[in-house]
Amino acid sequence: MNKRIVVRGGGDLATGTIYCLHQCGYQVLVLEIEKPTAIRRSVAFSEAMYDGETVVEGVWARRIENAKEAVQCWQEGVIPILQDETAVSVGIIEPFAFIDAAIAKKNLGTVIDMAPLVIGLGPGFTAGIDVDRVIETKRGHRLGRIIRDGAAVANTGIPGIIGGYGKERVIHSPASGLFTASARIGDIVSKGDLIAHVGHTPVYASLDGVLRGILHDGLEIPEHFKIADIDPRLSERENCFTISDKARAIAGGVLQAICMYEYEQEKGEV
Repeated sequence: MNKRIVVRGGGDLATGTIYCLHQCGYQVLVLEIEKPTAIRRSVAFSEAMYDGETVVEGVWARRIENAKEAVQCWQEGVIPILQDETAVSVGIIEPFAFIDAAIAKKNLGTVIDMAPLVIGLGPGFTAGIDVDRVIETKRGHRLGRIIRDGAAVANTGIPGIIGGYGKERVIHSPASGLFTASARIGDIVSKGDLIAHVGHTPVYASLDGVLRGILHDGLEIPEHFKIADIDPRLSERENCFTISDKARAIAGGVLQAICMYEYEQEKGEV
């Protein structure tokens, strides 16, 4: 049986799905851009694009140079990650499922015939048109639900509420330029603390809390770009280094959609 799955995106939400599928015995290949911009980097397999390898909750990911190297990684129990913005590797790997987990709030080129089962996470996809299934990614009662017809809830641009804070906890760049961090993920910060520079422009903590995420050093970024995330719950520091509840809920929806597809195949309904 073909157990190969290609996932577009290796950010923190995608990592929840990748981790889950890997743990369930699927052979997952992750496609990324050259310089990923995930801020929850301690729990994002996309960090392997910078460091060559990374580990999340005991599972390793390794950057590879071409799709054929994925087989060796699978044999070693390692998740391969490859720079491939246009998903040309799909034709080489021939997966039974393709998952667009870039969480870009728009379709980056995914089409329904890329694999027997195509799944899109969040807004930007319509089940039955450009993907087979959509998984809801908005916090709330519908998080992780499988959508067979239609789309996920539209992006509001407003971060979910954590510890009583929404948009205040997410920091955007006050200018364009080269990003340089002054603080690390897991640091306890107070409102007004210096956490980074964008060019010569300082960036300060927007509230008291734990620095849950911050952009990778050395990236050229535009003004208003998302660069950091503060969790106001000081008791939740260890959560900076484990996959989030939201990512796990989304992963559960993806796994259920895949298991349902495999069951329908066995009964001859696909």
